[in-house]
Amino acid sequence: MLENIKLSFQGIWSHKMRSFLTMLGIIIGIAAIIAIVSTIQGTNEQIEKNLIGSGENKVDVQLCQGDWAMDFTYNGVPSGIPSVTEDVIKELSEIDNVVSVAKYLRRQDYDGVYYLNTSLSGGYVCGIDDQYFHACGYVLKGGRGFTQEDLKGFNKVAILDENSEKALFQGDSAIGKTIEIQKEPYVVIGVVTPKEEFEPVINTIEDYYNYSEVRAGSVYIPNTTWPIVYSFDEPENIVLKTTTTEAMTKAGKEAANILNARLSVSDDSIKYKAQDIMEQAKNIQQLSQSTNTMLIWIAGISLLVGGIGVMNIMLVSVTERTSEIGLKKAIGARKNTILGQFLTEAVVLTSLGGIIGVVVGVALAEIISKINETPVAISIPAAIFAVLFSMVIGIVFGLLPSYKAANLDPIEALRRE
Repeated sequence: MLENIKLSFQGIWSHKMRSFLTMLGIIIGIAAIIAIVSTIQGTNEQIEKNLIGSGENKVDVQLCQGDWAMDFTYNGVPSGIPSVTEDVIKELSEIDNVVSVAKYLRRQDYDGVYYLNTSLSGGYVCGIDDQYFHACGYVLKGGRGFTQEDLKGFNKVAILDENSEKALFQGDSAIGKTIEIQKEPYVVIGVVTPKEEFEPVINTIEDYYNYSEVRAGSVYIPNTTWPIVYSFDEPENIVLKTTTTEAMTKAGKEAANILNARLSVSDDSIKYKAQDIMEQAKNIQQLSQSTNTMLIWIAGISLLVGGIGVMNIMLVSVTERTSEIGLKKAIGARKNTILGQFLTEAVVLTSLGGIIGVVVGVALAEIISKINETPVAISIPAAIFAVLFSMVIGIVFGLLPSYKAANLDPIEALRRE
């Protein structure tokens, strides 16, 4: 085998240009597949990261009417929706893979949050408990968080995120300043920031709306003071923090079932729903799956063309080396020996093309990434599979020429000298 490989490299080196042109179809096909797969995988990872965030593994379970979260800005609260008690929180925290549970209320307030004459237009106001920041993966950038005294004493204190601080205070520190929320004064006691930095990629209008809260900024107040600002109690939503991304869907569904079991509403369309981010990511990825599959098939055609080119050159090589084959057979070389030599040469030729194709494909993926500003993720398994597949092409398309060489009649072969 080693001798056959050595002879194969000698044959390839002695006909460098012909060998390169023969490998070109394999190189182009493998490079195209690697570039496409890398771009697809990078895009899919970006979609998941966009939806999931920077790895906080949080699931929102919101009270919805139909497919939309209920908005109590203009509508009253339906009867039959009990508050989320500590017993319920304890039951939710016992769900498998759930590490933290928090309850919250949220509204988008277009003209209700002010510092002096500056408005947080389109910003969000959130009424939260003392576990919310932990569940959502936020840490204090400055100041302090809410204490039990703030919650039980109905203290009118607020915490801002970085975007709301920037919008309201124009670069100055917000801590210790007083803002107005629906004309109620709240003292800012802290500023929070995500534990992991994450900047979503906004490519569509849907992406913009998905991340409008992140971009507009939020003001957090104790959930016990929510009725002071908005005049009445509202049903609370839940956020869960799970151990892994994979556990999010199951934990969210179980939490929604626990909360829905306690509802006694007359309208069946009102129920708690978990935000299934993994399913969203899967659906978005599937939208482009057919196009991506078609591109891979087109790249596969070039591999087929490359394989035919290998077969053609190997047939030419058999014709050129007819006398050599006859001489080897005359001195006792068996059919299997001749077959193995030419088959090895075909495999070495296509394997070299596969390796070069992988390198070109990786470089091509990086170039596409720079030009189109799209993410790529180089798939090691795909690269290994591409090289192995190129070896298979060598075996399949090199079999006929090798078989032809092995079955040459030695007398006829020597006579062609």
